[in-house]
Amino acid sequence: MSATRRSADGFALQVMIGLCLIWGIQQVMIKWAAPDIAPVMQAAGRSGISALLVGLLICWKGGWDQVGNTWRGGLLAGALFGLEFFFISEGLQLTTAAHMSVFLYTAPIFTALGVHWLLPSERLRPVQWLGIFLAFVGIAIAFAGGVSWDNLDHRMLMGDALGVLAGASWGATTVVVRASRLSEAPVTLTLFYQLIVGFVGLLLIAILSGQVTHVSLTTVAVASVLFQGLVVSFFSYLTWFWLLRRYLAANLAANLAVFSFMTPLFGVTFGVVLLGEELSFNFVVGAVLVLLGITFVSAEQWVRRRLRKALGQS
Repeated sequence: MSATRRSADGFALQVMIGLCLIWGIQQVMIKWAAPDIAPVMQAAGRSGISALLVGLLICWKGGWDQVGNTWRGGLLAGALFGLEFFFISEGLQLTTAAHMSVFLYTAPIFTALGVHWLLPSERLRPVQWLGIFLAFVGIAIAFAGGVSWDNLDHRMLMGDALGVLAGASWGATTVVVRASRLSEAPVTLTLFYQLIVGFVGLLLIAILSGQVTHVSLTTVAVASVLFQGLVVSFFSYLTWFWLLRRYLAANLAANLAVFSFMTPLFGVTFGVVLLGEELSFNFVVGAVLVLLGITFVSAEQWVRRRLRKALGQS
């Protein structure tokens, strides 16, 4: 008999804040180590390490028996996962970690649009459409943060665009998981598909582009790959899935209004503090709109309750 799921408590929220810190700093780690190891090689390394660990976990816990029913969706989800980190890796060579942190976390917008068209039970509500509108207006304004009308910064604009494509790839990965048989598969198997296919694809890209030779085993390079492989891709993802199993998923979702803000804000903060990145006024305004839009989409029920309360409705 399975244990009764709890409502989110102080411990769960503290764990969520810790996860947001981990996810917020990962873009900074990639950019910090980029002079010593190409970002795409970092992505391949982290995926390979995590795939090995998750594969061993499946051997222990079980789950391989569902490969026959899920491999098609798994390959597609893995390809999209690899594409996401390819865009992140290439984008971070052109734009700042702060910009990437905001644009990457537009993923819930693309997920919401995808499930709207594929899953009739999850049609977007008016508040969510408002959130999508705000997010895309914010993206347009934030893009202007990479523009000086006297000196157009093509590199930053391209990097920002790759950040949005990374968010779209992440959102598409979630849609594939939700709309395929992966939705009923063990989370470890779903994660393994993403990691192993991403590892193979990213390593192939690194070989074909010559980036496989851009590797220096410095302390920074090794620390970055190990942090991403052990802490981000393995520990933090499995911790999040554990939270969803232990606590009421709907109750955790009610806290996404805070969660959606925290991760990219941590990313921006770490980029400014640790890498000395500068933020333009346009980018700050656009980022606020993007994060507000993501909040409306991710926590629509929470937003509706708050709006009714503000309007004095029961």
